[in-house]
Order: sequence, then structure tokens, then C-alpha cells
Amino acid sequence: MSEPINDQPDPTDEVQPDLDTDIDLDVELVDATAEDDADGEALGGGYEEDVSAPPGPVNWYLLSSEALETEWYELNRWVERLRRTYGLPASVIPPMWHRHDELVWELSALHVHWLCAYHPEQDGSAPFGWHRDFADARNRLRDWVSASGTRLDRDRPTRQTTWPGEEPADPVEDVFIADRDQDFVEYVAVHVAERRAAEDAFFAGADPATGEIR
Repeated sequence: MSEPINDQPDPTDEVQPDLDTDIDLDVELVDATAEDDADGEALGGGYEEDVSAPPGPVNWYLLSSEALETEWYELNRWVERLRRTYGLPASVIPPMWHRHDELVWELSALHVHWLCAYHPEQDGSAPFGWHRDFADARNRLRDWVSASGTRLDRDRPTRQTTWPGEEPADPVEDVFIADRDQDFVEYVAVHVAERRAAEDAFFAGADPATGEIR
């Protein structure tokens, strides 16, 4: 009698799930390669030996124009995933967060914190610490959003307090924004162009032979 056909998968076979990699860790996973040493013990760890260290803080004031553009789009991609993953309302992360420096710095710090917490060299409890700090950051974000007055479909500059001797601040008016993504692209393009112009002006005053500023 012939053997019955078993179409069921072998439970010992490992099935690799499809991983969503929209949020990049800037670390390349590699296949573990086990090698036997002289004592017959297996070597290899699953990551390349030259895994980069966790990222440091992002100082938006000091970024080159090229780095500035890169950081803007990386932060935007991560914030988009963050708000969808945790169902965050506009009172925490409003659509026009990119127009408010206080929100940019807060979200940028949270982003770098996330990258460090989920870095392969980090210990397993780090993500729990990130979520604890994330709760504190949400409270601060609510305060920033409430103070700035930005809303779901409109925005206005954060109000500035005029100190004695300063010129009065410009009047604050709401601006309706129909397409948030288009506004983000245009906003970033303007700021990158300004940073590039400042770089060009700086290097134009440098001595091409020595690099010193004349």
C-alpha cells in the first residue's frame, strides 16, 4: 500500500514573517553565519561586526543643507508612522507640526530616542523606557499644540512675547492649508534653499588656497 500524502507543513520548518520596514533603524540586518572554531564552538552573531553606534542628538541649527533635507524627510516619515501606530489625535501631533520649532525639536528628540531604544546594541528593556518617556512627551506635545494654536486644517505662527525695547510682533492670523503633504514639501524646500544660500555665502568668503575666511 502506498504511503498517504501529507500536505501539512512540517512544524519544524521556520516561517519568516514579512516585516514592515518603513521605520528604518539605519542598521542593516545580515544572515547569521556560524563557523566552527578550533574547539568546535559556533561563532557568529546575526549582525555585521561593524554595526554603527546608536545615533547622537540632531542639532537642527548646525546641519548642512544636504543633511537638513535628509533629516526633515526621515523625521516626517517616522512621525507619520508614529501617529498612525498609536492613533494620535491632532491635539498631540497636528498636521502642520513642521511649521513649529517647538514641535520639531520635541519630535526629533523622541525620534532619536526611539532609534537608540531599538538599536541592536541596546538591551531588551530599552523599549519600555522609551514608552515611559513617550507618555511624558505626549503631555508636552499637548502643551505645545495648545499654546501654538495650530489646528487640523489651519495653522498660525506660534505667538511671540514682545520684550521691552523690541519691535512689536507681527499679527498672528490663521492660514487654511488644503494639502498638508504639499505644504511640507514646499516648506522644507524653502528652508533647505536658505541653508544652502548661507553655506554658499560662507564659502565664498573663504581663501581657496588655505580655506581660511578672509
